[in-house]
Amino acid sequence: MPPFLLDLAYLVLLLAAAPFLIYKAARSGKYRTGLGQKLFGLVPARSSRRPCVWFHAVSVGEVLLLEPIVARLRARRADAEIVLSTTTNSGMEVARGKFKGLTLFYFPLDFSWSVRTAVARVRPDLVVLAELELWPNFIRAARRSGARVAVVNGRMSPHSFAGYHRLGLVMRRVFRWIDVLAVQTDAYAERFVRIGAPRDRVVVTGSVKYDGIETERANPRTRALAALFALEPDQVVWVAGSTSEPEEEIVLDAYRRLLPSHPRLRLVLVPRHKERFAAVARLITERHFALVRRSELPRRPAPGAARAELDLPVILVDTLGELSAVWGLADIAFVGGSFAPRGGQNMIEPAGYGAAVLFGPGVWNFQDTVDQLRARGGAVQLATPPELLGRMQELLSDREQRTRLGAAARGFVREQHGAAAKTVELLEQRMPARPEHSLASHAA
Repeated sequence: MPPFLLDLAYLVLLLAAAPFLIYKAARSGKYRTGLGQKLFGLVPARSSRRPCVWFHAVSVGEVLLLEPIVARLRARRADAEIVLSTTTNSGMEVARGKFKGLTLFYFPLDFSWSVRTAVARVRPDLVVLAELELWPNFIRAARRSGARVAVVNGRMSPHSFAGYHRLGLVMRRVFRWIDVLAVQTDAYAERFVRIGAPRDRVVVTGSVKYDGIETERANPRTRALAALFALEPDQVVWVAGSTSEPEEEIVLDAYRRLLPSHPRLRLVLVPRHKERFAAVARLITERHFALVRRSELPRRPAPGAARAELDLPVILVDTLGELSAVWGLADIAFVGGSFAPRGGQNMIEPAGYGAAVLFGPGVWNFQDTVDQLRARGGAVQLATPPELLGRMQELLSDREQRTRLGAAARGFVREQHGAAAKTVELLEQRMPARPEHSLASHAA
């Protein structure tokens, strides 16, 4: 499809969505930051002549999965300049914490004028797109500038496959502009090929998400949170993470019914989106639970902190970037986005810590991981919300079953490590050669 036709299609969609976007911007501040970068490609202009790799991550999940790749590439190619873009405000917030020293900016919308300007200002030698960011105008502009293009940790859910398959000729053209697709599984690889990717450009590397997964509960961040929340050894901790509406209600209703027989059960709620933190706090207090908000606690526990403040039953984590450490507190983990129509959220992190992992039926975005975890006896999938209460009662009454589930999950995660190293090797092959002096120092 010619760029001007895509521009026209995007403009129609943007105009149709304008009332909603304006409403959200006014209510929550979303979509207001980085408008010059998004609409006109006015990203920071790069002045150096060093080789440049442009990584793009849509939001928090993609930012986190890029961390081990960027770290390895920086270690191996100190001569290269690395920049990173993201789409969402929350993704940018986490990127600022994770990638100190890198140039960060918002990804341009896929209008031809925006992407051409952004590419001209960054002058990348290699563009690396996380998971499934197939924007035709952007990829075309990158290739026309002389950059090579890679997709890393690629995945293609059945839902995405159906959508891309309908685009037919457009997708076949896009795939001709992509040099390599490093994908997570054989099933994903086959779907990419079926929608037009050349088979010789598709490489199965495994999922990078496993490489960045912490498996030791005694890590410093998790220990600090356990002290901050005043968790005690005889308490069973239930973490409900990455939740969406109405999952907090489902969890709180189950928690209310569990407390009489399990008074030492502690609940930690971590909503997926920061825009809902206040609403979830109200939901907790309206149900007459006492509430601790993570944002109102000190960074470190003060000596002799008042027990009355910290020993409350429901902890709301209303901060960003801490869920990976919070999962390490969980004896039992409910992974959200699975009773809501979102396709699920990442269940690998609680599995890595050896928690007993539960999730609902809607996990199509992670179906391969779900299938493998269930096959190993490392997770429990619930068909309906009422099943959550019954399964929680079972796990709380049977510590041995909790331990078995967690051990199977952790063992599976540890077996998957290695995708980041394979991915970086593929990226290095598509980067400009090191300068001669850099090669000599590397050899020395």
